[in-house]
Amino acid sequence: MPASKVHKLVWFVPEASLDVTRDAVFSAGAGRIGEYERCSWYAAGTGTFRAREGANPTVGEVGREERVPELRVETVVPLELAGPVVRALLDAHPYEEVAYELYPLVEVEA
Repeated sequence: MPASKVHKLVWFVPEASLDVTRDAVFSAGAGRIGEYERCSWYAAGTGTFRAREGANPTVGEVGREERVPELRVETVVPLELAGPVVRALLDAHPYEEVAYELYPLVEVEA
């Protein structure tokens, strides 16, 4: 199966920053499927981390493990826009270190 020119972008964000991050990636060209735009999916979960010395955490304290309610957000990104879309996400996200994933999709003929 050939690789698609579309990738799946996944990121994790506190609910208060959901709209600002979605707006940023959509403005940069993500979330378009056919004649639809601003397409995404999200679900709640818990993020965990412990900030090390030298970090400047948005949530929690250095040296203490944190458990934070977050949303996992997914959308699609054309490969040629992946760089600008990820940059827009990083600029809009409140965290010092943003957890995100970018996956190539496989195109299937139906």
